[in-house]
Order: sequence, then structure tokens, then C-alpha cells
Amino acid sequence: MTYSIKDMKKEKKRNQVKSRFYYLFWGAATVSVFVGQLYVGMGYRLMSGSVFELIDSLERQDNRYVIK
Repeated sequence: MTYSIKDMKKEKKRNQVKSRFYYLFWGAATVSVFVGQLYVGMGYRLMSGSVFELIDSLERQDNRYVIK
């Protein structure tokens, strides 16, 4: 029995058919995770800057720390 290329194409079925919604959903999820990471990173950077400012404002005077 011989098969032509046309017959083979007709018989082959796609394993998964993904709709447009699938790509929109995962695209939105990826963007939201990325934006969340930026937000957390910026917050951490601001917090660490505040801690460094607090530490710099402490001066050692008479064996105790005094806040300016």
C-alpha cells in the first residue's frame, strides 16, 4: 500500500491546538510577574538606602550612639 504526501498530510492531526486566549493569558502573566519583580526590587533598593542613611547618621560620641 502506498501513500502519497497529500494522504499523509490529511491523516496527521495536530497534537495541541492553542487558542489566542492561551497566548494572551500567558503573555499577561509573564508581564505581570516581570513588573512585580521590578516593583519589589525598587522597594528593596529604597529600603536599603534608608537603612544606610540611618547608619550614617549615627555618630559615636562618649561610647554611645547619638542620632543627629
